[in-house]
Amino acid sequence: MSLFAVDGWGLEGKKVAEAVPKPKPAKENNATKKKGKKVNKKNQKQGSKVDQVQQEDTTISSAVNSDNSKTKPVQQKPSKAPQTETNSSLTPLQRKMMAKLAGSRFRWINEQLYTIKSDEALRLIQEQPELFEEYHEGFRSQVQSWPENPVDVFVNQIKTRATTRHVNAPGGLPGLANSRVVIADMGCGEAQLAQDVKKFMSSIKKKKIKIDVHSFDLKKANNFVTVADIKNVPLADESCTIVIFCLALMGTNFLDFIREAYRLLAPRGELWIAEIKSRLSDEKGTEFIEVLKSFGFFHKSTDDSNKMFTRFEFFKPPPDILAERRAKEEKKRKFVEKENKLEALETKRQKRPEGEWLLKPCIYKRR
Repeated sequence: MSLFAVDGWGLEGKKVAEAVPKPKPAKENNATKKKGKKVNKKNQKQGSKVDQVQQEDTTISSAVNSDNSKTKPVQQKPSKAPQTETNSSLTPLQRKMMAKLAGSRFRWINEQLYTIKSDEALRLIQEQPELFEEYHEGFRSQVQSWPENPVDVFVNQIKTRATTRHVNAPGGLPGLANSRVVIADMGCGEAQLAQDVKKFMSSIKKKKIKIDVHSFDLKKANNFVTVADIKNVPLADESCTIVIFCLALMGTNFLDFIREAYRLLAPRGELWIAEIKSRLSDEKGTEFIEVLKSFGFFHKSTDDSNKMFTRFEFFKPPPDILAERRAKEEKKRKFVEKENKLEALETKRQKRPEGEWLLKPCIYKRR
């Protein structure tokens, strides 16, 4: 036999390979055919659904890329939303997913800032500065749904009192001996207050009034901002006439900020505070007011007309009034051996930080 001889391939045609018969398909009865058609239709529907889900997953994954390479400082944080070219180029599904991811990031950052100490917050932002921009971007989105921004309320108050009354006059802004008004904006964010006051000062004809604004926060968003932990800012004792905390009493040690405000304020200087209503331990903020009075402040007024936040005003009394009040407290202590209000407050803080009982953390609801 030849080396390449194969049955059926012989050129001489001596032997032809027989064809292999195909097996006949088994006959299906009508019931089997109907059942098969139903199964096929069901599989086709399921297949189309799977294809649709796979397409959506592909779209979402292309719009949202998780950033798992960064260190998680306190607890696991949501992935960072990637930078996209323009919002208009995204599909509705992509925009929806981007908004959800940005919202979850904002809630996580917000929760960190309210539930850690101020020095830890400063370290967090120094290590991950992008968190500051993400937080304020989310905050701007939240404020858009509010009736008014508390920063605008404070700016308008400065404008009104500066233009209708003289400095240090009743109803006017408090000033130093040279009539200069010095404001410390603590936790200023992007320093909107300083920028608005600067525009106002350049627009008024009343050039005699001088207003300086010092803005402090965890990151230098622009040239108006000085980076600092606001429990210890680089200003001299009694160098300010107004100290402002606009939604800035964050962190578990925020009473350290109040003590710093007292150090900064000159006698008759004013402390302005705006805080979210839901943070207060009681409806009128009575406990909050009493605690601040323990530091030596006198309560001036409370404005709770806004549905979102409450504003408080305090002032630092001059030395003679302060000495008189302290003498009265000492007189009471001679008859009853007990801690004064500030000592009692510090004892309470050692057991539980004020972030757990005086002002509740502002934690946004998860959707």
